[in-house]
Amino acid sequence: MKLSQKEAIYENEVLTRFELYNSLFLTLPFYQVKHTGTLLPFFSTHIEKGVADRLDPEEIIESFFGQYEQYIHKSDRFDLLFRIIQYIERQVVLFDAIEDSAFAKTGKADDAGSLEELFKRAENNGVLREKIIQRLKEVSLRLVLTAHPTQFYPGEVLGIITDLTLALKNNDINDIHLLLQQLGKTPFLQKNKPTPVDEARSLAWFLEHVFYPVVSDIQRIVDNDFDILPEEEKQVVELGFWPGGDRDGNPNVTVESTKEVASMLRTILFRCYYRDFRVIKRRITFKGVEKYMAILQDLFYENSFNPIEHPQNVKDTIIFNLNEVKRVLTDYHDGLFVNLIEDLLRKIKLFGTYFATLDIRQDSSILRKTYHYLINRFTETKVAGDFKTLSEEGKIAAVRFEELDLAAEGIDDALIEDTLDTIAYIQQMQQSGGEKACHRFIISNCQQASDILCLMELFLWKGWKKNTLAIDFVPLFETVDDLKRAATVMELLYNNPAYQQHLKYRGNKQTIMLGFSDSTKDGGYLMANWSIYKAKIELTAMARKYDIDLTFFDGRGGPPARGGGKTQRFYASMGEEIANDHIQLTIQGQTISSQYGSFDTAHYNMEQLLNAGMTSGIEQKSGDTLSAEKKALIDRMAEASYNKFMELRRHPLFMTYLEELSPLKFLSSLNISSRPVKRNSNAKLKLEDLRAISFVTAWSQLKQSVPGCYGVGTALKTIDDAGEWGKVEELYRTSGMFKTIIDNSVMSMTKSNFNITAYLKDDKTFGAFWNTLREEFELTKAYFLKLTGTKFLMERYPVERKSIAIREKIVLPLVIIQHYAVKKMHDLDTHDPNYEIYSKLLTRTVYGIVNAGRNLV
Repeated sequence: MKLSQKEAIYENEVLTRFELYNSLFLTLPFYQVKHTGTLLPFFSTHIEKGVADRLDPEEIIESFFGQYEQYIHKSDRFDLLFRIIQYIERQVVLFDAIEDSAFAKTGKADDAGSLEELFKRAENNGVLREKIIQRLKEVSLRLVLTAHPTQFYPGEVLGIITDLTLALKNNDINDIHLLLQQLGKTPFLQKNKPTPVDEARSLAWFLEHVFYPVVSDIQRIVDNDFDILPEEEKQVVELGFWPGGDRDGNPNVTVESTKEVASMLRTILFRCYYRDFRVIKRRITFKGVEKYMAILQDLFYENSFNPIEHPQNVKDTIIFNLNEVKRVLTDYHDGLFVNLIEDLLRKIKLFGTYFATLDIRQDSSILRKTYHYLINRFTETKVAGDFKTLSEEGKIAAVRFEELDLAAEGIDDALIEDTLDTIAYIQQMQQSGGEKACHRFIISNCQQASDILCLMELFLWKGWKKNTLAIDFVPLFETVDDLKRAATVMELLYNNPAYQQHLKYRGNKQTIMLGFSDSTKDGGYLMANWSIYKAKIELTAMARKYDIDLTFFDGRGGPPARGGGKTQRFYASMGEEIANDHIQLTIQGQTISSQYGSFDTAHYNMEQLLNAGMTSGIEQKSGDTLSAEKKALIDRMAEASYNKFMELRRHPLFMTYLEELSPLKFLSSLNISSRPVKRNSNAKLKLEDLRAISFVTAWSQLKQSVPGCYGVGTALKTIDDAGEWGKVEELYRTSGMFKTIIDNSVMSMTKSNFNITAYLKDDKTFGAFWNTLREEFELTKAYFLKLTGTKFLMERYPVERKSIAIREKIVLPLVIIQHYAVKKMHDLDTHDPNYEIYSKLLTRTVYGIVNAGRNLV
């Protein structure tokens, strides 16, 4: 079959180069066991054949060792398997680096979706130009970096990946060879569990090396192309940060963590500024600037290398002195090197003295507990009766919004103490970095209006004043039931006089966070997506009723089951019923490194999201606003999917299957995250307590994309059986939202391989359960092919399909080693010395499998 131009480029720039550099990589003698790299291709081929024949993983591994006399002893076998894992981990990095280095050629064969393409169209179109200018004043993008435990390479490895990508881009063979050697000898694993500050430091690497230059460059493009009033200082891309601020279920995050992270972000930012300033200093050696340059030198140096506990916000001082240097250059030196000053000025205006907004997040149960504690402890806070037992209307009426300054000392509950200390410390952050340093408090598991009103009063009880309360209270609705109640909760808030006054002070702007992860775990993939979409429609209508400027903040993970996938297409397809001026989303774990890990990929993906927000308001497609008939159709499908998923969830073997056959119960032992696998760490593992990321990761390790597709096939069959298949086809053709949901699910399924677990087909315990999963998978696959009119999954996305295929091929040995370890452990007592070795073997495979699981955009 003849390849398309894009496929041919990908074959040449990625696949051929990977084969070349991988063959070089495999010959490098990294480890004590000889010939590991030489054996790996034979091992991989053996694994592929065994999986194709649907053999038991134990049989596959044991038969391989049976071919080699030197691997009679268990210790030698273990050693080789561990070395193979280490090689494959690095193969994943090599493939990533090659893909990233070729991104400019393969990632965007055309310029559709870029700001540059949109701006070019406006050059000779005055009407479009005016629309773009107006839209730029309305649209913003906020990317919030979160520390979820998927793909956390140590800083040293991130540095190697960056250098290797650059060397590959430049075809520098000598550097590539040296970097491959360095990669082989550099540890990938952390010896100890990271703290929240360690996680922040890992993410700050991306802030410093990628987001700092990319965000300022996108701003430069906008500033240069469009005449937006300078005094507006319109910032098109903003950054948020969760490590050190996100307390939801993470007992390791404290006010001390928050202080350390805030200080670290400031220090790293000033070092970025100082590097830029040194370039300026080398160039601007003229008379008339000495005084201003000396002040700037002192400010940048001291804040970079001698940070103090309570720093001041020196943003205005820096801007004043840079403007003075610019004035002197313009008036007396022909504007020489003014561009360097303008570049640094732009960055100062973008990042201030804080770099990224540090969000605070805590579960509503902790906030309620804190509120009840203060009510019971202080006379001036008491209410008539027991606040806990009041109705929702009674609670709202009881909140008086009194300004107090409660000195709560001697608290014996660490979470209550941390909540109050954090509320107080936010004021210090705002003094040091301005309001943008920290101005959002996110209430997880928000179920009622009183959750927000009580938190607002907690701020007033800790010294904040109503008329200067520069905090946005952000409810997070995530479960299917919470999403249904969301609009009712918000209407109660909009009608509350005190909250109305607060919103007025905040510019009548309200941010609402909607989470994908728990809703997927709660109701399945289709119901989760549809529940969120319906909630957005209802919440938008409510906001418009009360003249509120609404922002949706989407909690999205990497895989489609957690809201990831072709994100920009989702935002581009928002109809008139959904507020879409401000795009805000979390980017997590492997999404950060895969989509924002280099200048090229980050630039492209930010432009795609901005373009989606721009075009959805300028050139909205008629099909994006769903008719009542189409909503009813999706409702029926979502209900059928939900029922099928809940039937699976209620199966007595559902959690047992995950615990016994996946690495779920071992995830807590991985040194990749400071947060626990489940929220209630002392209780028996229950689905309700299980964190969504652990739930999705477990299924992805099994290569069974249950969270990303289960029940969708049944939903489509329901409509087909009713003789209304044509309506689904029309919906797929006309609704960008529905098409994106289906295409993301298809991508999720493409990463599945039921042949890996086919040995369970006749298993006495799990055979029937496995067959249930397989039957729904095959049904969904058949209907996806029918709906998309293709012969195989992702046929219309050949480059993305090939990328996934290569990644799955690379990590297939890891998957089989993992299943092999699981089977061996079932036959051993936990006190057997070999049990611990197999458990380490199992946990080591997790890293590479997760890291290879990029989601293509």
